[in-house]
Amino acid sequence: MTAAPIRRSLFLHAPIRRMPHDVLRRVLDHLPADTPPDGPDGPVAVLERRIAGLLGTPSALFLPSGTMAQQVALRVHAERRGRRAFAAHPQTHLAVWEGQGHAVVHGLRLHPVGDRNAPLTLEALAEVAEPLAALVLELPQRDLGGRLPGWAELTAQVAWARDRGAAAHLDGARLWEAQTGYDRPLSEIAGLFDSVYVSLYKGLQGARGAVLAGDDELVAHADVWRRRLGGRIPDAWPLAAVALLGLDELLPRMPAFRDHAVALAAALNADGAARTVPEVPPTPLFHVHLPAAPGAVERAHAELLAETGVQLFGYLRSAPDPGRCSFEVSVGENAVELAPDEVAALVRELVTRAAARA
Repeated sequence: MTAAPIRRSLFLHAPIRRMPHDVLRRVLDHLPADTPPDGPDGPVAVLERRIAGLLGTPSALFLPSGTMAQQVALRVHAERRGRRAFAAHPQTHLAVWEGQGHAVVHGLRLHPVGDRNAPLTLEALAEVAEPLAALVLELPQRDLGGRLPGWAELTAQVAWARDRGAAAHLDGARLWEAQTGYDRPLSEIAGLFDSVYVSLYKGLQGARGAVLAGDDELVAHADVWRRRLGGRIPDAWPLAAVALLGLDELLPRMPAFRDHAVALAAALNADGAARTVPEVPPTPLFHVHLPAAPGAVERAHAELLAETGVQLFGYLRSAPDPGRCSFEVSVGENAVELAPDEVAALVRELVTRAAARA
């Protein structure tokens, strides 16, 4: 069966802006003709300096994946402190999406803290008794709908870690988006933490890759583990070049993406066929919860995509109630082309068709 063509999408990783020829054309238009492949003026070095400057850190290190960046950061903190455990929310990206690599590869132990369906709190952290190498905080928390802790709560959690001799590590895969919720400089947010990981292929729509930022000693130690894990790859310049394009083209638009997310959520909640979590998104990311079973929604979505060319989601999330499900909206260039009322009407039609198949 031939897949329906996608003309517009609410899904950040839709192929619309990711087709190789289109990406390469934009990179060639953006990259100076005399750019060397490596060295201090190559894209990787330029990217590392650029992100270190944005985050206000002395150093930054390119890695080929966020999974490797997270593992390396935690391994370094564990070796520095002689501790093997780290604390994080039960739905931390490391546990849900990274194949338990921290345990299998590095022998590190996750201490999950708090309610898996609610943001992490200082009260929950107070119940942790074992010595920790690090506290991992994800901003925003993707699997909770892109929610953010308040600034005072965030600083208190970081202080809690420091008071106990643990590092504070930021899973900032979507830090570019989180900044819109705090309306503070990236350097002020990153400055709370001992290490910061940022993704190059999510909000920045790069091809792949990550950057780990921190002090000079941490980054030098991380570089040792990058080599050991096979991450010091030659000719990484294409990944860095696409990321530099995203920094120039998309990072300045994050506030507008957040505003569009707020408008989309307002239209969906006003329509009433579905509801969003959070009700008012603090970032360009939120979840849409549907009163329909996943299988019926998938079939209805395939029909709507074939008829309209609009992709509402890339995949569905199940719920404890088998008659409900949800999907993620992460607003970027794909989503701003969709008007709030149009999205609300499409979601209502999706729910109506799914209900007819129940």
